[in-house]
Amino acid sequence: MKALLDACVLYPTVLREILLGVAAEGLFTPLWSARILEEWARAARKLGPAGEIQARAEIALVRAAWPGAEVAPKPGLEARLWLPDPDDIHVLAAAIAGGADLIVTFNAQDFPRQTLADEGLRRVDPDQMLRELWQAQPAAVEAVVARVHAEAERLSGEVLPLRALMKRARLPRLGKALA
Repeated sequence: MKALLDACVLYPTVLREILLGVAAEGLFTPLWSARILEEWARAARKLGPAGEIQARAEIALVRAAWPGAEVAPKPGLEARLWLPDPDDIHVLAAAIAGGADLIVTFNAQDFPRQTLADEGLRRVDPDQMLRELWQAQPAAVEAVVARVHAEAERLSGEVLPLRALMKRARLPRLGKALA
């Protein structure tokens, strides 16, 4: 299964680490475009100049770890596509260019199910996708979540309850299932 990861699911660190950790376990193939990665870097500016610098370093690491994940839509593809928010058409174009099965995003209203179905795609939020993967491969997903949880605790220097961490990562249903 190939899943295009929208910028809104790449920017929160814990969520990204869980998604890419699960992908590293072979449960799906991640895809993105250069523009999606640039949106991630721009979103990190909200944390100040250091936020963007850190995001760009993380983007370089992600690109190195997943050299085949970055896709570029063919010229003219975006012109034939429509979405309620024209600024999201590049995401749909990247999904088509990469032969994705899914678009993983929190932005449900701008990716209508029927429009995506016409292109052979399905939209899911990351909580839904990860719960489906957990149901199919519980040990793999649980191991990834445990590694990310341990690293979050190490970096913060404090005990972080799993459900609270997962809720902050916008994965409340997966957190409840794992707790």
